[in-house]
Amino acid sequence: MKKMKFLVLFLCFFVHAKGNAQCEVKNRVQADGSMIYYFEPAVFYTTKSKSLKINIVTDKEHYFVALQPTPFPEKREGKKIKDDLIIHLADSKTYKLAHYDTQYRRNDSIMQVLYLIDDKDLEAFSNYEAVSAEINMQGTEFMRSYNFKLHKNAIVEQLKCFLKKEEN
Repeated sequence: MKKMKFLVLFLCFFVHAKGNAQCEVKNRVQADGSMIYYFEPAVFYTTKSKSLKINIVTDKEHYFVALQPTPFPEKREGKKIKDDLIIHLADSKTYKLAHYDTQYRRNDSIMQVLYLIDDKDLEAFSNYEAVSAEINMQGTEFMRSYNFKLHKNAIVEQLKCFLKKEEN
């Protein structure tokens, strides 16, 4: 009986620790002094020739989908990326996210493109996994399409963590 109690206690601790690890929010101060909050990017798509990592970024007012495509164009060409992101969710609807910013980080070894999630679409992004995306990668090719195979639910999980923290 004592072993059973210990096992139940251990399992409760393990499940709680795993739940908190999924909501490990990081933060960074921007050049303008503002604070942004984010998760480590999750790999949504990968092949020998290209990959795409995605995560959610917020300034506590707005929510952004951040894309980290590989390969990416050099800075001069990459700054020309201004088109919106087309993303398909599991609710069989297509969403258009407005381009917000293109950033090069870590001595230009990472390119990140931010797209603003419209407030009216926040609920859909919180409930339906991502299926695919299309982005105009000027400087590399015209349209780059990704049919997601990995971590399709990461956007949902990350948004739920942010929204849960706001309620508290």
